[in-house]
Amino acid sequence: MGTFGRGWVICLALGSSMVLAQGTPPRSSQFEGSQAIQAEARQIVALANQARADAGAGPLRWDAALAAAARQHCIRMAAEGPISHQYRGEPEVSARAALAGAHFSLIEENVAMGPDPATIHELWMHSPGHRSNLLNTAVDRVGVSVVAGRRGLYAVADYERAVPVLTQAQVDAKVAGMVQNGGVAVERDASAAREACTTDRGVPGSGSGARTRFVMRWQDAELARLPHELTDEMASGKFRKAEVASCPPQGQQGSFTAYRVAVLLF
Repeated sequence: MGTFGRGWVICLALGSSMVLAQGTPPRSSQFEGSQAIQAEARQIVALANQARADAGAGPLRWDAALAAAARQHCIRMAAEGPISHQYRGEPEVSARAALAGAHFSLIEENVAMGPDPATIHELWMHSPGHRSNLLNTAVDRVGVSVVAGRRGLYAVADYERAVPVLTQAQVDAKVAGMVQNGGVAVERDASAAREACTTDRGVPGSGSGARTRFVMRWQDAELARLPHELTDEMASGKFRKAEVASCPPQGQQGSFTAYRVAVLLF
């Protein structure tokens, strides 16, 4: 806590940062799909994106779910007075964001209190931890809320690395397409791979499972490429067919989004 001109008391708290893995869904417009956005929040996003451009980082796109989570916490901050990332009885930031409908592999948060958006942005830029959150090249979405209190403006900025929301069928099709592009035909019946997906080791003993010579299981938010161990095996020329199936993730960390997949080669 420190003082800053005009008698204002300026407060800020270091943002939390949580990581699982990375995903990269596209968005064409910074505020695409958003409803009415507070002018103060819009200004904070614009200032952040200018700072990111100056630092060589990509722009942040608006995420309505993150903004809803930020607003819930911002209202709580204004009611409590002293700023914090979590109050008694309140979920931590990843749980708040997930409850609001966000899907992410990394999430960070900056909070502050100040007289105006420009001052709040400058406070974050002059605090190493907050600056790191704001300029992090691994995040691509942002949600901001600003609430007026008796002592000034309370602000919350939640940053995330967004993960595309895919159905099981979409995950299966995406991975199967990559396997086929690697020169291995994918069987229509994926029952053995589905069974293998739900276990940590071993392979099914019937059907295609009995013929399996290599099994790969992995869990990640990133589905843009196959694991290199799998691509190496496919490139060996020893395999002609495969089964591909996804299943619910195991040992999931909190509210992060991830996908679990099994590929059998035979």
